[in-house]
Amino acid sequence: MRANRLRELWKADQAAVNGWLAIPNSFSAETMAHQGWDTLTIDMQHGVIDYPAMVTMLQAISTTPTVPIVRVPWLEPGVLMKTLDAGAYGVICPMINTREDAQKLVAWTHYAPRGTRSFGPIRALLYGGADYPQHANDTIVTFAMIETAQALDNLDDILSVEGLDAVYIGPSDLSLALGCRPVFDDVDPPVQQAIDHILDRAQAHGLVAGVHNGDPNVALSRVAKGFRFVTVGSDARLMAAGAQQALGRMRAGATGEPAKTQPPAAGSASY
Repeated sequence: MRANRLRELWKADQAAVNGWLAIPNSFSAETMAHQGWDTLTIDMQHGVIDYPAMVTMLQAISTTPTVPIVRVPWLEPGVLMKTLDAGAYGVICPMINTREDAQKLVAWTHYAPRGTRSFGPIRALLYGGADYPQHANDTIVTFAMIETAQALDNLDDILSVEGLDAVYIGPSDLSLALGCRPVFDDVDPPVQQAIDHILDRAQAHGLVAGVHNGDPNVALSRVAKGFRFVTVGSDARLMAAGAQQALGRMRAGATGEPAKTQPPAAGSASY
């Protein structure tokens, strides 16, 4: 079976640099994949990507060594299993709040006897190889998103579920849950404390911790702390930022005034 480079990076104690895909288009996904990201996550929870678009995006990513990951819309067995059958090598599931939630996530992403995933890896056989059924349980990566006050209360119970590989922090939702501003870089002190606590407990349980970031410098600082999966921007935000930079330089050249830039107005701003 095709190796999962994400697991190889973690085995070497290296951080994976993850890009985020919000645009439902195979060409934009292919373009992003060819830039050298370790992993790319297709976001089906927020935004406009549906299942048929996701499949074409997975096909586009597979033209490169980049590892394809999907954030599913919710904790639901059908979409989790179809996503893996389509060839995703990792799934990020939002709003995991209890031990029971985590147990369901693990069961629905693993074949028996370790889970209850139904057999039918249609495209996964093409991407992973003919021996996919024998090795999928040890190759696929399962992330539980920790982003609510309830999840914080149940954190050790969630992290102790056998078969869970990693947690992924959604700083914006976590901020809202703690009564703070919904941002993912310059978070308020209670959110920073919660992020540090999640990282510490994940490491104690032998799990990998991931987190969403908007700025590379913030991502690098979190890698230094011990995060081994860091998202840095989305296709839509990067496109908007690049367009604004080019236009700003053009407008400045026409008027003789310094270029002005603004934060991207479009893209995946909800995590």
